Amino acid sequence: MGSKWSWFAGFFVGGLALDQLSKEWVVRNLDHATRDEISLVDGWLSFVHAHNTGAAFSILEGMHYLFLVITLVAVVVVVHMLRDLPMNERFQSSVLGLILSGAVGNAIDRVRFGWVTDFIKVYTEHPTLKPYLIETVGTNVYPIFNIADAALLVGVFVFLFQSLRADEPEDSPEERALIGDVADSGE
Repeated sequence: MGSKWSWFAGFFVGGLALDQLSKEWVVRNLDHATRDEISLVDGWLSFVHAHNTGAAFSILEGMHYLFLVITLVAVVVVVHMLRDLPMNERFQSSVLGLILSGAVGNAIDRVRFGWVTDFIKVYTEHPTLKPYLIETVGTNVYPIFNIADAALLVGVFVFLFQSLRADEPEDSPEERALIGDVADSGE
């Protein structure tokens, strides 16, 4: 079955490898200067080669060292959270591995290049949606992102959802019996 550490390590190494290999592929195959683009789903999804010196959605551009400090803090927090989990907790351990793979994946780019390589472009050319999005949010293109961003975002949302779900009070034995009686009586 494996302990929480095995599950964490598997998701961390797997997520980090997928992130770094995909970015390396983009750097080797798509020219940043000419804005090469590979369409995956015409009018909706493509690969491009973009550089981001900021955080998500290019906020705080140029704050290179701040992001590295935040990554170090994230490493400490995630390892502390992992340590506090029960030894057989596979789900949250896996999610923490995913979160850390995203944080470290982008930190590696920041140290190596001074920016993060982004490449997943989600957009719409739909004749009704495009003008609506441009009018309401100013663009028809979601901010370009990478595997690390996706791992981090999905990991955080899943962890928060699981944590909130775990905080919900469970039905007492009396409440479960009452629910069972109601179900049995056909009400």
